[in-house]
Formats: sequence, structure tokens, C-alpha cells
Amino acid sequence: MTPNRYQPALLGGLFIGILSSLPIISGMNLCCCLWVVVGGLLTVYLRQQQQAEPLETADAVLAGLLAGVIGALLMVIGTWAFLHWTGPIWQDQVRNQLESNPDIPPQFRDMVLNLITGRGLVLLQFAVTLPIYAVFSMLGALLGLAFFRKKSPPAAPPA
Repeated sequence: MTPNRYQPALLGGLFIGILSSLPIISGMNLCCCLWVVVGGLLTVYLRQQQQAEPLETADAVLAGLLAGVIGALLMVIGTWAFLHWTGPIWQDQVRNQLESNPDIPPQFRDMVLNLITGRGLVLLQFAVTLPIYAVFSMLGALLGLAFFRKKSPPAAPPA
């Protein structure tokens, strides 16, 4: 039975998604997308452990990309669930701030209120998060490749 080549990317994406959606812990992502880079690194480590030969760079980058996409999707789902639970509290605060400021044009106020009360916020978050997580997870995968790639066996001497 061959090992599942997508399992490390799934586990790396799970790592990225869970830690990126937790309210306080996700703050570490502000520091160079820490959880995303570590998720890419973890993906390559797990992928390299599945095989005896050195992991190819293309395989590492693709695994990192997949982990970033999975992580972004899970983070958006987790954040949506958290906002669904706490949404009315912070939405009322934003609404009060917008309505108490007479310098804000009514069109802008309406646009912001529509954005935070509908699905627009989740879609905007996904559109921004997906490429960022994909790129930083691939960078983490390349970093993991530098750390965890197995050495190639020496070539046999010519006969």
C-alpha cells in the first residue's frame, strides 16, 4: 500500500486553518503569517517522512500550496462560525461608530454596513486570504525542504 501523498497537505492545512481561526492565537499570523509558514514546513516534514528518497522541490511546493488552500478555507469557515456567534455584538459597535460620525458620507456608511452584515465579509476575507496563505505556505514548504530533505545516496563509481 502506498502512503497517501495528500495526507501531509491535509494535516498541514488543518494546522493552518485551526490556529489561524482561533481568536487570540491567530494574532501570531500578523508576524509574517507564522502559522501558515509553519503549516507549510510541517507539510514537507510529514511528506518527506513518507518516502526514503529526497523529496522533489515541485512536490514540496505543490504540497505547500495545497496546505495553504486548505488552511485558508478552514480559517474562513472557522472565522465565519466565530463571527456568526459574536457578530451582533461587534456589528452594533461598528454601526454606532459609523452613525455617530457626521463626516462619513451616507453611501460609504451603507456600503460598510452591508459588507459587515452579509456574506460580503466572508467572501472578501476568502479572496484576500487564499492567495496570501497559498504563497506563504509554499514559502514554508521551501523552508521545510531546506531543513528536512533527505540526502541523496552517493552515486556509484563508474565501472
